[in-house]
Amino acid sequence: MTLDTLDSDSIDLNNTATNYQISLRNISKVFPGNNNLLDKLTGKTKADFTAIEEIDLDIEHNTFVTIIGPSGCGKSTMLDIIAGLSTATTGTVTIDGQLVDKPGPDRGMVFQNYALMPWMTVKDNIGFAVKTVYPKMPVKQQRRIIKENIQLVGLTGAENKHPHELSGGMRQRVGIARALAINPQILLMDEPFGALDALTRGFLQDEIERIWEQQRKTAIMITHSIDEALLLSDRIVMMTKGPAATIAKVLEIPFPRPRDRTTVENHPDYLKLKQQMEDHLYRETRAVEASRIK
Repeated sequence: MTLDTLDSDSIDLNNTATNYQISLRNISKVFPGNNNLLDKLTGKTKADFTAIEEIDLDIEHNTFVTIIGPSGCGKSTMLDIIAGLSTATTGTVTIDGQLVDKPGPDRGMVFQNYALMPWMTVKDNIGFAVKTVYPKMPVKQQRRIIKENIQLVGLTGAENKHPHELSGGMRQRVGIARALAINPQILLMDEPFGALDALTRGFLQDEIERIWEQQRKTAIMITHSIDEALLLSDRIVMMTKGPAATIAKVLEIPFPRPRDRTTVENHPDYLKLKQQMEDHLYRETRAVEASRIK
């Protein structure tokens, strides 16, 4: 596929085929103003806030999807709803036809702030997830899974270290290993590299690509990085500005797999895709700034 056919090859959000792993239908999320008695007495009431509105999205099995958009456009809200950590005000999320209404072991989550338990070692942080999801699993099997996932993310030798003894990149590796150790069908990542320096971020991007090629799980990742999205994605979901953000377009990424940074950047469609994404983000960010000035 070339960029000339990009618009026609963008995902048809009205497609009614049933071979999707994840389906979002008419998803909206409204945060109530939470006005207390004093607010009502003084007349300083807060209006409800609509974060996202009428989101429709279908994702096939074993697809890597990134969500990109200006700050405050509801990317994390949408991911939390898929994870079952938040409930949509309207609409439904289904995974393999089953309604999502709470978190489950079929979804592994990687957070930007690592969310590790500081009193636990690397192996204990990973082991906690395994034991919680599989409490009846034999201890020997649990240990094998923990060891395999430590090896997968390149932390062999750091098993007994605590989070404060690790660099930011190593802590995020623990978070990735913990999410993968429960063998989820879907890996959800909320700006997993946002707090890292450029070199560490680039290295972990390559590691995610390597791990994804090995396991081919469905992955949904939030990012602000265009280059990161183009390197890792099969599809890129571009969001409009908030409030009441929605999906502007879903781009198909034509780069063959397996991928490396050089091959992607030398692809004939790379610069045109990058420019299209830059234009979208610039336009939506300008709109956000303009609305703040009013």
